[in-house]
Amino acid sequence: MLINELKLRNLQITTGSVGSTVKAGNANGSVEGGQSFAEALKTELEARNSAVGFSKHAVKRIESRNIEILDSDMLERLNKGIEIAAEKGSNETLVLVDSTAFVVSVKNNTVITTMSQEDLKGNIFTNIDSTVIM
Repeated sequence: MLINELKLRNLQITTGSVGSTVKAGNANGSVEGGQSFAEALKTELEARNSAVGFSKHAVKRIESRNIEILDSDMLERLNKGIEIAAEKGSNETLVLVDSTAFVVSVKNNTVITTMSQEDLKGNIFTNIDSTVIM
């Protein structure tokens, strides 16, 4: 299913509950690969902050509208669009990647909803402060 494919690509899916997995350490405080807990935590936080997350609502829209976003180029361009919006001080932005629209909470780095080209016609986007075309 799509959610499992997103998880396999290490994409964050926000469901409203907070939780995370921490690797067990050994007696000297290191985790797998010889990293200290602090280094492992820092690496995990950087990875989470660099990748866009998808709200539960966005995942439902992706599934119901049969939107294909598994192309790594599309995800890279989406992340770059969010980066550009953040640099300009945007809070809620519309990122257009090819024929797919993503409404994104920039401060949370999370896709709120998404639409395909067919769904864009006749719609109005509200509560956004910017648009990035990639």
